[in-house]
Amino acid sequence: MRVTAFIICCVLLSSAALATDTISVKKDPRLDVLTAKQAAINKITSRMTSSGLYKGYRLQVLNTRNREEAFKMKADLLRQYPNHKTYTIFQSPYFKIRFGNFPERAEAERYKKELSLLYPQGIYVIEDGIEYTPPEADSTSDN
Repeated sequence: MRVTAFIICCVLLSSAALATDTISVKKDPRLDVLTAKQAAINKITSRMTSSGLYKGYRLQVLNTRNREEAFKMKADLLRQYPNHKTYTIFQSPYFKIRFGNFPERAEAERYKKELSLLYPQGIYVIEDGIEYTPPEADSTSDN
């Protein structure tokens, strides 16, 4: 019994010592391109809201119960800043005027300082879904 166990152990050890097979895995370089594209898509979608807008900032310039005052403020902002959008939000009983689509808070803060000189009643940076089209990333070749 001991002899058979010894023989079996010797056979197993010798077969393990003789087994020098290696496995070589070669990665297709197209996987790197695919991974980079997926990472870019994930970065963009992480900044989006469930409604399809981007997470960003707007300035709340006015919060009032007076509808005429709100629309006057909106018209004034559109006249002074024709390249920016203004938004009227009605949350009963208040009319809120929000200004701009800023992807970065620093840009919103810059406009807040500028608008505070014109409208000293108090302007707030608000996190909001914004209309934004990200710049196209460098296109990667599909070769």
